[in-house]
Amino acid sequence: MIRFDSRNTQYKNPFGAVSCGTKVDYFVFCDEYAEYAKLFIYRDEEAINIINMVYDPVFKGFRASYEFAVEGLYFYSICLGGQYVTESGMSDEEKRFQQTVYIDEDVQPRGYAGGIMYQIFPDRFNIGSCGVLKTPFPDRIIHENRDDIPAYLPDETGEYRNKDYFGGNLRGIEEKIPYLKSLGVTVLYLNPIGEAHSNHRYNTADYLKVDPLLGTEDDFRSLCAACGEAGIKVILDGVYSHTGDDSIYFNRYHRYDSEGAYDNETSPYRKWYFFNEDGTYRAWWDFESLPEVNETDPSYTEFICGENGVIDHWMNLGASGFRLDVADELPDSFIKEIRKRIKIYGKDKLLLGEVWEDASNKISYGERRTYLYGDELDSVMNYPFREAIIDFVKNGNAAGLSETVMSVQENYPKRVLDILMNSLSTHDTERIITSFIWDGEGNRDYQASFHLNEGDYMKGIEMVKLATVLQFTLPGIPCIYYGDEIGMQGCKDPFNRGFMKWDGPDENLLSFVREMAEFRKNRPVLSDGVFAPYMVSDGFVSFMRKNSEDTLFVAVNRSEEEVAVSLDGELITVKPWQFVLK
Repeated sequence: MIRFDSRNTQYKNPFGAVSCGTKVDYFVFCDEYAEYAKLFIYRDEEAINIINMVYDPVFKGFRASYEFAVEGLYFYSICLGGQYVTESGMSDEEKRFQQTVYIDEDVQPRGYAGGIMYQIFPDRFNIGSCGVLKTPFPDRIIHENRDDIPAYLPDETGEYRNKDYFGGNLRGIEEKIPYLKSLGVTVLYLNPIGEAHSNHRYNTADYLKVDPLLGTEDDFRSLCAACGEAGIKVILDGVYSHTGDDSIYFNRYHRYDSEGAYDNETSPYRKWYFFNEDGTYRAWWDFESLPEVNETDPSYTEFICGENGVIDHWMNLGASGFRLDVADELPDSFIKEIRKRIKIYGKDKLLLGEVWEDASNKISYGERRTYLYGDELDSVMNYPFREAIIDFVKNGNAAGLSETVMSVQENYPKRVLDILMNSLSTHDTERIITSFIWDGEGNRDYQASFHLNEGDYMKGIEMVKLATVLQFTLPGIPCIYYGDEIGMQGCKDPFNRGFMKWDGPDENLLSFVREMAEFRKNRPVLSDGVFAPYMVSDGFVSFMRKNSEDTLFVAVNRSEEEVAVSLDGELITVKPWQFVLK
């Protein structure tokens, strides 16, 4: 019998990611003597050390230690008598286990762990008492009916221009701060607010201006100040991998009185973009409206990260940090410069990244990314948890959920883990209640008309409740996408971006989310407690969150049968589609 478990400190100690200079001890048990055992250490793909493990006759196994001196992504494997150790035994094929090593500094931003985040798509949340603001741009279409379906059909040129607006603004957000407080919100994440000629505003036109439909700099300053008084930090979307073609910098349509790069080779912005000899240019995912920028161009880096640059502009107005759009497409060197600039304002300022996979071992464009070592991102959007939660609630895959959480806990530095952005929906996904019922099929016309019938809606609400329990109790910070807490529906973009339904919210679900927020506030273990699986079976998952002061037991049953679990000698019964917090 061979025993090795990378997640058990009897076999590898300490558990998980470690800081530079940490010595890690390894022990592999074998009930029959093996001739030899070797520990192989790799830095990424490069073998850097081979250690002869020493047999311990008392414990019947081999021991070895290794000190990781430099931050980076490492792997290790154990060869025992000619075969390789795996999670379940032995194999002729080498099994490499991951080891993340990070910079040994106290760099986690304060005031986020244990909190609750709320994401707002600014055009769609609330129109302040000021009404819809005026705009100098006549090509914008303003919906008069807030219940309209967002425009989704192409224009006469076959393009999706996203030119329809509902008129949500910054004053409207500020007026809803009491509502946000009722949800326990401590962090407000806003999708782009800079001037741009689409409702999503990811096609930046001017990095240094608030879009006029949203308000003014004074409005943003006021929002940040009011949020600060309410104990809420405000973070912005940083969109730095591309600009809009209809912008001061590119100026393809000559909207602006500027020397745009599109048709001016002497433009001061020309070096920001990738032009071909024939005048065509590199565009983000081939969308011509989104010309890519060269983030390593010194003038662009200085514009974003330099003194009085874009980062300074918004931080000085009151922002507490940024979420980096498509962090995969930003060079690590550029992310480091953004971080340096943000941290000038204090290490409590936050830098999150959009990463859809495991950020600890991510490869993008052929390069291993170095997000989590302590000099780039503070944390990331946690899409792996989202997918695992949905798979569990929808399909009963409890083992998959437990494995995903353990894998992330093992691979991420704890300071990253504790402030992961845990979303069930975002502006880039279908809404959570829809994801549980909709099969993902159908064209845009079908999606525009898709609406849950009463039975499916009620079933969906109960599924959202179970998902919310997990979202609020797993490691990281729950992030509520505006409207999810009141049962808003919607398939893929743009149908997931409807205007907030202030009239007729699902009070049952809203009340439940508020109760979970209050529960989270009163259990500090949810800010930093480790995750430990307890009992897992088809359709049933239970786990502990533990720290030195408290232990929380969580059980969620999405099966059709009662499940009994023993906890400290007490038999706890969890009914179908119910949960227990203890």
